[in-house]
Amino acid sequence: MGTTNRRLAEMIRVDHAGEHGAVRIYDGQKAVFDKIKGKEKTAEMVAHMAEQEQEHLAYFDALITQRDIRPTALGPFWDAAGFALGAATALMGEKAAMACTAAVETEIDAHYAAQLEALADSKDKADKALAKKIEKFRADEAEHKHTALENGAEDAPAYQAMSRLIRFGCRVAIRASEKI
Repeated sequence: MGTTNRRLAEMIRVDHAGEHGAVRIYDGQKAVFDKIKGKEKTAEMVAHMAEQEQEHLAYFDALITQRDIRPTALGPFWDAAGFALGAATALMGEKAAMACTAAVETEIDAHYAAQLEALADSKDKADKALAKKIEKFRADEAEHKHTALENGAEDAPAYQAMSRLIRFGCRVAIRASEKI
């Protein structure tokens, strides 16, 4: 038996919203780093992560259409909030931008792990295909977190407080986007 249609729709809706939010966070960071001389390496690093997030979003864009799943009604809010979070952390500096990435990816890793657990026993082909994509995307997200930590995330001013706040925001966004 496959995952219930309602639960599967919630998974796809929230993953679509999350990948859209990630793209917008990186858009905000790129908007800042692309304009600062001497930040080309950071801008390239952010652009690489953004490309992977765009790939994830394209998959969920197609899936939401194929399965006729209603996207979250909170999309316009997440669009603005994601860009603002990315731009604000980039304006605080490279380490703050990396702290943002590490915090977001920590929550996404846990979120994807829970989804993989929920899909693990399914014999449904569609569930297995979704699980395979989530595994691949989860690996990309882990790479982003590793990159952020290697590039000074934990050295950001008020790292612990910033991380807790961003992670809390991610958890709220996940729960809200599943239902709304």
